[in-house]
Amino acid sequence: MYRNTSTPADDNGCGWFHLSPPRTPRPAHSGRSQARWAVLGAGFTGLAAARQLALKFPHDEIVLIEGQQVGFGASGRNSGFAIDLPHDIGAPDYIGDLATARMNLKLNHFAQAQIRALVAEHGIDCQIRPDGKYQAAVEDKGLAVLAAYRSGLDKLDQPYEMIDARDLPEHLGTSFYRQALYTPGTMLLQPAALARGLADSLPSNVSLYEHTVITRLEQGEKITLHHANGQIVADELLLCNNAFASHFGFLPGRLLPIFTYASMTRPLTEAEQQRLGGKPTWGIIPADPFGTTLRRTPDQRLLVRNSFSFNASGQAQQKFLDRAERQHRASFERRFPMLPDVSFDYTWGGAMCLSRNHLSYFGSLAPRVHAALCCNGLGITRGTATGTLLANWLTGERNELTDFLLASPGPNRNPPEPLLSVGVNLNLNWGQRRAGLEA
Repeated sequence: MYRNTSTPADDNGCGWFHLSPPRTPRPAHSGRSQARWAVLGAGFTGLAAARQLALKFPHDEIVLIEGQQVGFGASGRNSGFAIDLPHDIGAPDYIGDLATARMNLKLNHFAQAQIRALVAEHGIDCQIRPDGKYQAAVEDKGLAVLAAYRSGLDKLDQPYEMIDARDLPEHLGTSFYRQALYTPGTMLLQPAALARGLADSLPSNVSLYEHTVITRLEQGEKITLHHANGQIVADELLLCNNAFASHFGFLPGRLLPIFTYASMTRPLTEAEQQRLGGKPTWGIIPADPFGTTLRRTPDQRLLVRNSFSFNASGQAQQKFLDRAERQHRASFERRFPMLPDVSFDYTWGGAMCLSRNHLSYFGSLAPRVHAALCCNGLGITRGTATGTLLANWLTGERNELTDFLLASPGPNRNPPEPLLSVGVNLNLNWGQRRAGLEA
């Protein structure tokens, strides 16, 4: 038996969640239920896995369990980049091993195709746009990263455009950056709206329970999931809850819940939009991994995302949120001096599940317990792909993508506590300081 040592507890400030189309959450589970399949975690991974299981086994009931509301947790708190390209922040050129990069590219393209098809089929209103992304730099070391990334894209034979400082305001409005590398394949979207739309379009044989926090997991001839108001008994369990899997005793000491933080402005007035200039929507990721991510949304808000903390519990902490909001204001003012009176409507934090070696977990953890965990900052595409492929694999279907995922050694081991928390937070603080103007 495994007792859950931590439960989801995100802050209530996520702009994506509050601005997404309204929906009625599904009721929490109560009593005792039985099903062939249970999926724990209704983020992008769990939603994809539950959907695919339902399509493969139309006569089976699939139970999908979410501790909060769909879209309120990590899947609804990212910056909305469905990235196509390999994004290995541990490699100098973001590409790394070429054969691995090509497989990751195929995984991301597979996920993008899934998302586009589902959005079109179900009319999901999630502001999806094929805008691409800008990776932008202002420091010399950032320029060096762009040059290295360019060389990696050449090896992969992927399209890009290098844009110099004099031309960037035409694209982005701001003249803050010295150079940007534009790649056209990224889709930009509203992540909470996508997650909520996917939840409301699940096949009829998926039973979704929200606000259902599993407190114990019991293994035997079947898997029994205990919560405050009952039990769910399943033949097979799929763990799609990222770092929270370690709180059930799986992959202990291997998963890192790293929180990053975002603020979103009020909508810009027409006069402010004219002062800003540039394209009406865009997304910027920083050359330095510790730098600032930016979005200009279709409803003309600006999003600023930076600052990091390691919260071992996976739960939000107000002190980090307050610190991040101050950093967001400073970052905003450096980039948008033409918008001095634009306030933030929302500030929030959200967890990424990272590993020290930047590898994910895919496969079986124990008899009748299977998992797709640790997206390493690419939750929209990686989660969609691995959730779908995990379900396919459990039906006996394999292909080169499945074999690629199964061959991974998975996340490596972290140092023990308290060294881990001290070391990770020191490293995060040092990385943010070292980022300089990129932050």
